[in-house]
Amino acid sequence: MARVLVTGIGGFTGPYMARALAERGHEVVGTVHRVSDAAAVGDWPTVVADLGDPAQLREAIARVRPEQVIHLAGISFVATGDARLIYEVNLVGTVNLLEALVTTGAPVDRVLLASSGNVYGLANTGELHEDLVPVPANHYGVSKLATEQVTRVMAHQLPIIVARPFNYFGVGQNRNFVIPKLVDHARKRRPRVSLGNIEVARDFSDVRFVADCYARLLESKAAVGGVFNVCSGRSHTLRHVIALIEELAGIHFEIEVDPALIRQNEIAELFGSCARLESVIGPVNPPALRDTLRWMLES
Repeated sequence: MARVLVTGIGGFTGPYMARALAERGHEVVGTVHRVSDAAAVGDWPTVVADLGDPAQLREAIARVRPEQVIHLAGISFVATGDARLIYEVNLVGTVNLLEALVTTGAPVDRVLLASSGNVYGLANTGELHEDLVPVPANHYGVSKLATEQVTRVMAHQLPIIVARPFNYFGVGQNRNFVIPKLVDHARKRRPRVSLGNIEVARDFSDVRFVADCYARLLESKAAVGGVFNVCSGRSHTLRHVIALIEELAGIHFEIEVDPALIRQNEIAELFGSCARLESVIGPVNPPALRDTLRWMLES
């Protein structure tokens, strides 16, 4: 049992992460951006810690004295238009957090940083494994790769694990993301929906599966110093996802392809190898895509 600090506990992944940790016997404390955000977190105790405020971060960490940390806080929407904000939050904010852990002398024996499968970028196709040279194709991917490089600088000071989750979804995710958007349209019986490129293929996972993998990585001493894909190991086109939602919800979508939603440097296919992950935490059994979509439609 450890006291685990979960940054960004009020975000999409945070509550699932907190639940997965608590079920494994850990004490969970989360960070929120401002005091008013604590009400939305539920039963988990929280501290205010703005990633852009080093002094506030140090104060929060000194108060919590975490034994382990899972760093989820950051900008997760790839199409965020403000590049400066992406780097300030994802890169500089992570540096601030790691430096605060060092300077406060927090008794941490594991720090898990959530990076992204987006770091692989356009130069890599087919099954992606961790030894490939990342070539990110957007500011979000670059910001995540930069945080990974920061861990190399601080590896002698902190026991860091890097997780590269591929696309994942579930109940509570913002409708800026395509699958929650489709599910929302299906539940409201609104068949007309504007999308970008529906031929892209992605490795889709369930948020509960991702949280479980993070918890298992955090408990593994063998994971320290490593980089791990967190993924299902297979890809599905968005067109296939649409067909599944239509079947489950009994609806026929009228898809309008909006050029404004087609990203520059769109990566045609992303799916990862989970072999290294399984070598450390044991077999993984991600829920079927259909089952996760059904859960979202019925919630």
